Amino acid sequence: MSKLKNQIAVITGASSGIGKAIALSLASQGVALCLIGRNLKTLEAVAESVKSTASSLIKTYQVDLNVDDDIQKLKSYLQQDFKYIDILIHSAGIFSMGTLENSSVEDLDRQYRTNVRAPYLLTQTLLPMIKSRHGQIVFINSSVGMNAKANLSQYAATKHALKAIADSLRAEVNDYGIRVLTVYPGRTATPMQAAVHQMEGKAYEPEKFMQPEDVAEVVVNALSLSRTAEVTDINIRPLNKV
Repeated sequence: MSKLKNQIAVITGASSGIGKAIALSLASQGVALCLIGRNLKTLEAVAESVKSTASSLIKTYQVDLNVDDDIQKLKSYLQQDFKYIDILIHSAGIFSMGTLENSSVEDLDRQYRTNVRAPYLLTQTLLPMIKSRHGQIVFINSSVGMNAKANLSQYAATKHALKAIADSLRAEVNDYGIRVLTVYPGRTATPMQAAVHQMEGKAYEPEKFMQPEDVAEVVVNALSLSRTAEVTDINIRPLNKV
């Protein structure tokens, strides 16, 4: 029997890519899902995919994480529907690239709001519901969160900031029995990666990269560990260096 069975997971960015893969993997473990995203139609399509392979309870919530009122409303919905949360997965994020000299500060502000401010506020808002269950929080970061590359100063800065939030939070909530994990995937075959290749002017060959399911498997394994252990950081990258 799965150690996660009957737990409740909130997943942002659940409509595609890594977030969707994590949702499907958790559902196979008997976890109830709260899928968060801006496009309700896409979320409902994911929910239907889950239902075809698992019997887990699934709820979809249309939320713009850049709107503070939406986050407060989400908390009310979750309190009404579930009362508590066992797992919070931060998988939503946006990407832009360009040189520091030429990239607009508006792009930096936009990435900061989605990649840093939104997960900060969502965690702060839902933390009392997580504390009550001695739950777990997962931040899907990026390999550039550990090692910034050229033309990625803005995106890398937001991922560095997200790492700092997770590290500080981990120290703050340890006494409550809450585990905090950051995952740093390298290039993964997701819609975002396809967009990155388009920006780079390169042909996109998804079979050469990690698959979202690879990241999901690692996350679920870490979440399932005995409570005598805590995994804090996981770096995972494609086997083929392209």
